[in-house]
Amino acid sequence: MERDPYTYVAMSLDPGAPAYLAVSFYTPDLRVGASVLDSGRPYLSILSREADITVSTSGAGPVTTADVDIARQLFNATARYLADCEHLHSGQQSVDSDQANASGSGDEVAA
Repeated sequence: MERDPYTYVAMSLDPGAPAYLAVSFYTPDLRVGASVLDSGRPYLSILSREADITVSTSGAGPVTTADVDIARQLFNATARYLADCEHLHSGQQSVDSDQANASGSGDEVAA
């Protein structure tokens, strides 16, 4: 079953506990950008019509070793996500092509 694109946001506020916010994007309507502010602080943003996520340095201060480590984790995770998407998309294109060829040839295809 295919679903329409959407953005999912959940928030939990419990007395005596830190607030928890979860945002999940399931939409192709994303914009992703990165830049450095005039103050010298780098940032990464992921935006949709429904939500805006910004990642920047600890306490909005100077870049720390922990910030570099997080940036490296983001880089590695997005590289993996890209590789997975390319691999799956390539496989889907092959299946779509095979199905189009089979339906156009008049031959039956065994499942």
